[in-house]
Amino acid sequence: MAFELGHLLEQRAGDRERLHDEHLNGKLAQVLRTIGFDRNYVSGRGCYLYDDAGKEYLDFLAGFGVYALGRSHPVVKQAMREAIDADLPNLVQMDCSLLPGLLAEALVARSHPGIERVFFCNSGTEAIEGAIKFARRATGRTKVLYCEHAYHGLSTGSLALNGGKEFRDGFGPLLPGCDSVPLGDLDALERALATDDVAAFVFEPIQGKGVYEAPAEYWVGAEAACRRHGTLTVADEVQTGLGRTGRFYCHDHWDLHPDVITVSKALSGGYVPVGAILTTGAVWDRVYRSLDSALVHSSTFGSNALAMVAGLATLQAFDDEDIVDRARRTGDLLAKSLQPLVDRYELLHEVRGKGLMVGLQFGRPSSRGLRLRWDALEKARRGLFSQLVVVPLFERHRILTQVAADGVNIVKLLPPLVAGEEEVDRFVAALEDVLDDAHRGMGLYVDVGRTMARGALRRGR
Repeated sequence: MAFELGHLLEQRAGDRERLHDEHLNGKLAQVLRTIGFDRNYVSGRGCYLYDDAGKEYLDFLAGFGVYALGRSHPVVKQAMREAIDADLPNLVQMDCSLLPGLLAEALVARSHPGIERVFFCNSGTEAIEGAIKFARRATGRTKVLYCEHAYHGLSTGSLALNGGKEFRDGFGPLLPGCDSVPLGDLDALERALATDDVAAFVFEPIQGKGVYEAPAEYWVGAEAACRRHGTLTVADEVQTGLGRTGRFYCHDHWDLHPDVITVSKALSGGYVPVGAILTTGAVWDRVYRSLDSALVHSSTFGSNALAMVAGLATLQAFDDEDIVDRARRTGDLLAKSLQPLVDRYELLHEVRGKGLMVGLQFGRPSSRGLRLRWDALEKARRGLFSQLVVVPLFERHRILTQVAADGVNIVKLLPPLVAGEEEVDRFVAALEDVLDDAHRGMGLYVDVGRTMARGALRRGR
């Protein structure tokens, strides 16, 4: 019997949740049912997802930033078809194929002048793992610094640079010699570097878990301090890179020149996993220092043809459609539209971020009635109010967002970079509706409670 994808999807559509419960992450499936996020999506185009009932959902999550170009972008889609039809001699391994060279050339051209070399891998966490190795080999040191609240991935090495206790518990001991410093505290960083034995300072220009930022003077000072102490700077641009913040790299906002840059997510075009480690010539030459070390770090699928074509097509679309500047303009519009809500709603304390990476910080209100409800929620579970925003945005308005981290009242927005005024207006109107309800009385709390009760009943079936 021939394989027919359409027939398979239609025949087994009803088994979706059962298969996850039995063979995949059943706990995640239970969470989605509980909060009412258990939809059967059947297609995606641009900024929107569509379920099996024909309903449209505005995607302000974008696959955690993967879909910078939106879903099913025609340029990347056509490039994938051409690559498959070409019967390329993929993964020969003992050769120097053209496609990785072309993509490396394109990335180097978009980076600061010191960046000369590229290593391709499969994901952001793999890129961070490689960056740790490169920094240790290049400096002869073993210590690595990262910022509190950081998120750099969940494999063992990257997990050692993860500021979230909820991710680390039960998986230790982790990679030794990895220490955190407070984000934005230049004195603390200077003290940590003073021993002159730190291989690398690994940082997110804007932290993904919480959308936490530091001022420009911190980043300029941090780079200078690392230079003085012989410590490499590693910019984790896996989520912030490729236009997300209105510049190609987020570190470009401060004219930084990191020794190593890691990218992934958006480079895939949403089709084939890809990651990359970009380095200066000096770092590269200390890692691949002789003919004997030509394979000292490698990745079987890292330079596969489909991933390289996806990356090249993605960068071409970025240029042709002015994606980076579009992200800046739409981000400015979103910020301008959201900022007045901080004055209007006492539960909304701050709107922060750059471009189309936005954090909505909620906090304890001043009026007595709201404050009592807030305190009751926080007593039940820290950070619960943010779920009271995310759930009705989805249930009432069919807008997909996420809580920025465990135990915080921050909602993160990562819309596709092709989003425009229509998507901004729809989101802002929906948020106003949810916040109006939250400030009026108990309606929102009852609404979310009803959703979760229905989810619990579905979970028990």
